[in-house]
Amino acid sequence: MTTQTSNEINISATSDQSSNMATNDGIQTFAETVVSKITNEVDDQQSDAIRQYLSKKTAWISPNEEQFDALVNLLKKRLDEGHGEIILEIGTGVTDAESPGLLIDEMEASVATLKSMQAVLDSEVQLLREKSVSNNTRYINEYLIRRHIDQEDFMEVRVAVTGNVDAGKSTLLGVLTHGLLDDGRGIARQKLFRHKHEMETGRTSSVGNDILGFDVQGAIVNRPDTHGNQALDWTDICQRSAKVVTFIDLAGHEKYLKTTVFGMTGHAPDYAMLMVGANAGVIGMTKEHLGLALALGVPVFVVVTKIDMAPANVLQETMRLLQRILRSPGVRKIPLLVQNNDDVITCAKNFAGERLCPIFQVSNVTGENLDLLKKFLNLLTTRMETCIDEPAEFQIDDLYAVPGVGTVVSGTTLKGIIKLGDNLQLGPDPLGQFKTVQIRSIHRKRMPVRECKGGQTSSFALRKIRKSELRKGMVLLSPAIPAIAYWEFEADLLILHHPTTISTKYQAMVHCGSIRQTATIISMSVEHLRTGDRANVRFRFIKSPEYLRVGMKLVFREGRTKAIGSISQLYPPVAPQPSNTRGKTRLQTTTTTTTTGATANSITTDPSQSSKRNDVTEDTNRSGNRRSKQMKTMTDSTNDQNMNVDKNAT
Repeated sequence: MTTQTSNEINISATSDQSSNMATNDGIQTFAETVVSKITNEVDDQQSDAIRQYLSKKTAWISPNEEQFDALVNLLKKRLDEGHGEIILEIGTGVTDAESPGLLIDEMEASVATLKSMQAVLDSEVQLLREKSVSNNTRYINEYLIRRHIDQEDFMEVRVAVTGNVDAGKSTLLGVLTHGLLDDGRGIARQKLFRHKHEMETGRTSSVGNDILGFDVQGAIVNRPDTHGNQALDWTDICQRSAKVVTFIDLAGHEKYLKTTVFGMTGHAPDYAMLMVGANAGVIGMTKEHLGLALALGVPVFVVVTKIDMAPANVLQETMRLLQRILRSPGVRKIPLLVQNNDDVITCAKNFAGERLCPIFQVSNVTGENLDLLKKFLNLLTTRMETCIDEPAEFQIDDLYAVPGVGTVVSGTTLKGIIKLGDNLQLGPDPLGQFKTVQIRSIHRKRMPVRECKGGQTSSFALRKIRKSELRKGMVLLSPAIPAIAYWEFEADLLILHHPTTISTKYQAMVHCGSIRQTATIISMSVEHLRTGDRANVRFRFIKSPEYLRVGMKLVFREGRTKAIGSISQLYPPVAPQPSNTRGKTRLQTTTTTTTTGATANSITTDPSQSSKRNDVTEDTNRSGNRRSKQMKTMTDSTNDQNMNVDKNAT
């Protein structure tokens, strides 16, 4: 009895203790929840307060420690988004846009705050322009903030140079990259030509590459060699540059259109520079190249050259026609003639939207307005995303066999990071297979580096591979990416021009990235296609499979036929079906038997034919008997002679 009571007391005490503990735990959990909720609300209130503070034009005047850190984080984020450089405007805000501008002392305090962040951001701050508002009592300043970059790295912007033949493309690039004016007879372009026939004719027939380097302050670092042919040392330029503008010099003649299209698709340009001769106007391939850039979604800016030799009325007519074309419904651009430094900065800030089209008027002989063009090139930023967290992918657009080095491939890294010694998948070969290769060395603009990132062009030396095994259009893939080559694909196609109608079994050249191959139309969503029609079209390559991705843009071209589109679906290759040998043997046996029976019937059907064949058979037998008798006689005589020889020898 006593034991039972004590047990009950212990049980009740234990239950009371556990209930008290549960109550305490519940109170503690509730308290923690309330505290965390209050903390989150406080953080939200603080973040809202910081957000409101950053949106004010007075945010840079005298920030406290927390506000200073918020400004630093804001600039770091914008620098990462801008690939290492941004244009910052001080004196305008979101909340008080009705009264922009700061007083002189406020602007000085804001600039001091910005200068104090240079060391934290590891960047350089440069004043671009200063605007005065409100009767010159308030000011708005714009600064270029460019991050310091390691000596082995630099920002890269690719500009495709297009335009009609004799528009002055190579001449302008020679003047920009070598810092020397032209003599009016083409001395500047002689420094860029790659082949002898280009020097003789003065026409570019291949895709050329030239570089223009800018340092952190925005100054040009190109210094041609004063001895010899005044060649550029690309390694020295890249080491001293924070940004390198790569010019892709394309051919302007109509017969080199295939090369020009490959340069626009395979080299992945960020921008296109359309050259127009002031004396000739918009003629020839100018509209073709403009339409190609618009079809590929590449922002275009126009450079009108030879303004020193064009009469005033001719130049005015060229500008009027050019502006009318840019405003046309098919182009829908806003042309802006760049005449001063303010226009340059305005165009650079709004150029990435693909709606604004700056127009420069320059002279390669007198150097007029070349400084405005150089400032504009200095402010351009790359449009390709790096995607360094994704598996590496590299497209090959050129091949080399370097003595002492081996096989070298060059191209563009589309995403990821490729490091020295990495093993990548190379392909596809004519059978659609991929093989593993190792990266021996990496060069960017002839400068040896240890790695390259997405959006950068580079060259790789491959180990244990021959140039004959490679072709343009192949890719290097990370082992994490499924390596599949496709024979067939479907694309959403828009016909830009075709003289008649397009139906199935029509063949034309497909340009997709660095791929150049003829493809056949297998099926279409409509029966026929004409100019201006859009349809889903299924293609099949005629020579070898290619590595494709959904969403890739393509150009479909054959003669004057041009179409654009994007890949919407891929069809995996179908494995060949094993042949049924047993059934095939039976079928062949049956066919042979039937044929033999038919032959016998045909022989026995016509008595005249059978008698003729019997006569022929008898004649053949007689001739055969005669030949056998002759052979027997010759053999006997030979044996007799041999016996006589043996007797004499004995």
